[in-house]
Amino acid sequence: MKDIFVEIYSTVRRNKLRTVLTGFAVAWGIFMLIFLLGAGNGLINAMMLQSDRFLDNSMMVGGGYTSKPYDGLKEGREITLNDKDMAVAGRNFPQNVEETGGSFDVSGLTMANGANYVSSSLTGVYPNEIKINKKEMLCGRFINDIDIRQKRKVLVLSEDDARELMPRDVEALVGRYVDVDSIAFRVVGIYKADKSGMNTSAYTAFSTIRAIYNKGDKVGTILFSFKGLDTQKANDDFEKQYRARINGNHRAAPDDERSIWIWNRFTQNLQMNTGMNIIRTALWVVGLFTLLSGIVGVSNIMLITVKERTREFGIRKAIGAKPLSILRLIIIESVVITTFFGYIGMVLGVAANEYMDSTIGRMKVNSGLFEATMFYNPTVGIDVCVAATVVMVLAGTLAGLIPARKAARIRPIEALRAE
Repeated sequence: MKDIFVEIYSTVRRNKLRTVLTGFAVAWGIFMLIFLLGAGNGLINAMMLQSDRFLDNSMMVGGGYTSKPYDGLKEGREITLNDKDMAVAGRNFPQNVEETGGSFDVSGLTMANGANYVSSSLTGVYPNEIKINKKEMLCGRFINDIDIRQKRKVLVLSEDDARELMPRDVEALVGRYVDVDSIAFRVVGIYKADKSGMNTSAYTAFSTIRAIYNKGDKVGTILFSFKGLDTQKANDDFEKQYRARINGNHRAAPDDERSIWIWNRFTQNLQMNTGMNIIRTALWVVGLFTLLSGIVGVSNIMLITVKERTREFGIRKAIGAKPLSILRLIIIESVVITTFFGYIGMVLGVAANEYMDSTIGRMKVNSGLFEATMFYNPTVGIDVCVAATVVMVLAGTLAGLIPARKAARIRPIEALRAE
């Protein structure tokens, strides 16, 4: 075996440029595959990070405007949701709906703590808000059922608003009273601001805000989690039936899709997953074609090697060399070149991904009003890197097999006649 490697080394030394160019094609193929997968994972991970802010199996429903005449009424009527609508989900779809809640916003309010103040909005919510819209509490607690029943004037602030009201120690704000448009609310908790532009409101009990601002039975938006809707068709059927029920409460056409809007996080994730799978497939296709170019390069150099060494192989066979020994020599040379340069390509690909991760791997866009992660953790698992290298080595072996078989079949008399 040692003699074979010595012979391969001498062959490579005689053909340095050709070997390097072939090796470059191999290394470039693996490097590009790992780099493209890493960059694609950076985009996909950022998308998943954004969608992870909400509970997957949840829906949010809000009022809209009718788009068609129905039951003697013209189109263009505003639909305002109410308690009757909020009861539809649990009453008519108990097999699917788990927990129902609602919210009501009042914007343009001033919250003050002594000389410190901040302008914000106040949203009345149910306890399921923290589960559906995924809020992380830094200290204190969120709205609970007792707050709803007793219409307590409690307040849950965002981290940013809390720092404006008490810059030095936000945790000390819990338990204190804050004036909200001259009404005293007791701060019971502070949640982490995710900079998305959506979790910036202060929260109180849903019943409290309706009582203070005399909103009667009005509901701004309805939120509920669900189960048993695992396919696009099941969700579409549920939405169709649910929409018809709500529209019926307001004398709107059952199929009027503009009378209310429905934000279904599950179907949104299905569509997002489809898009991500398309991106992954496209990246793999491009990467594999790049690998193919390296495989073709290895096959070409082996064909050229066989042609240049035709007389040598003929002499070997004439003095007793077996076809298997020639076949083994060519295949081992192909494997050595592919493995060596494939490893270099893998290391460079991993290094490029690590560089991306350390520089733009936490890249965010900040508009001043919100902050969004656009590129997150652009890396590839070591298993994928090793698998890509192994595939290249196996492909290199197959690429060298054709010229190796050709060399093994050379008849000595024909080889000696070759120029």
